[in-house]
Amino acid sequence: MNAPDPTPATLQQAALDYHQFPKPGKLGTAITKPVDSPDDLSLAYSPGVAEPVLEIRKDAEAAYRYTAKGNLVAVISNGTAVLGLGDCGALAGKPVMEGKAVLFKKFADIDVFDIEVDATAPGDFIDTVARIAPTFGGINLEDIAAPACFEIERALIERCDIPVFHDDQHGTAIVLCAGLLNALELQGKRLEDARIVCLGAGAAGIASMRLALDLGARRENLLLVDRKGVIHTAREDYAGLNAEKREFAAEPSERRTLAGALAGADVFIGLSGPDLVRDEWLMLMNERPLVFALSNPVPEILPEVALKVRSDLIMATGRSDYPNQVNNVLCFPFLFRGALDVRARVINRDMKIAAVRALAALAREAVPAEVLAAYRLKSLAFGPEYIIPKPLDPRLRSVVAPAVACAAVDSGVARLNLSEPVSTPTA
Repeated sequence: MNAPDPTPATLQQAALDYHQFPKPGKLGTAITKPVDSPDDLSLAYSPGVAEPVLEIRKDAEAAYRYTAKGNLVAVISNGTAVLGLGDCGALAGKPVMEGKAVLFKKFADIDVFDIEVDATAPGDFIDTVARIAPTFGGINLEDIAAPACFEIERALIERCDIPVFHDDQHGTAIVLCAGLLNALELQGKRLEDARIVCLGAGAAGIASMRLALDLGARRENLLLVDRKGVIHTAREDYAGLNAEKREFAAEPSERRTLAGALAGADVFIGLSGPDLVRDEWLMLMNERPLVFALSNPVPEILPEVALKVRSDLIMATGRSDYPNQVNNVLCFPFLFRGALDVRARVINRDMKIAAVRALAALAREAVPAEVLAAYRLKSLAFGPEYIIPKPLDPRLRSVVAPAVACAAVDSGVARLNLSEPVSTPTA
């Protein structure tokens, strides 16, 4: 007999105990060179440390040879949009940033410093991050509220010569679009023909729509919906909308509400909040629809509710207890691994598209026995309940990272070619 599911109170205490014992937090540092003798000490610090200092002073690229910069990512937040908890402040966001660091190390062997910046004004945050950027090989922005996150990322990409990536935007978009491509094919549809409705006009929603366009979706087939309904050019508040929302404003039509937008739609993408979609609205969608209800932990509509009214749909959520979990861990460790391996200056459009296509292709491959064992499954194959890989698939690193690295080289943003040696972990 299986043990009963833990109660919320039990889970809460287990989470607190996990973070507190046997020592607080989830991170530590490790020494990578011997420091066991007087000779070791003289090399690790004075006088030996002067030699790499002088080399780096002559050539900044030497920092990749003599320091940990090339395999070090900063996970940085101001705590203004922590998970689904809202503006918790910089310090309260630290457990999430530590958790992100653990995932980087576990899945891609990337070292991380988590940095919590007590600055809500975009200019202050940008200046702080730009000034510390030389320490790192890449910067992962996290849990920063929209619309400030767009300005922050854009400014830091311009000011830094290392990859700057806001995972809440692009990590979500990459995994979502990989699933979208596969699900559309299974439903006998094409992205360029699909009518797509996105509920949620924040960081993830905007980035996902931009990436869908890059992959071939048509702007006239996209409707973006926020709390006040469909975003269109005749809306009373149009002039006051941020530039990102206006970018996706539709021409005026009778489609003003979410229900109206869903009429005749092929795809619903939810990046908003719990229980915002009524089951009867799904009946308005085209045959063989896609429903990506990604609000977490409570989706816009639960799979069991959606499938009761539309047995012909393909469903994805952000939860691990349903099929087709859209989980950013499928992307960001391997995207950065590929970028770091060729010392990319940025993470560009080509690299994101390469990650999308690599993830989509991997879901079509036979699933290894170790993945089945990890998820206690007897079988798993490409189909309506398996449109994106599982997070514990060990092939992700060997598939996604090289695809991203190749795209960086081919698009001219890499400092190294793939044939050049890289002094970062490869095992």
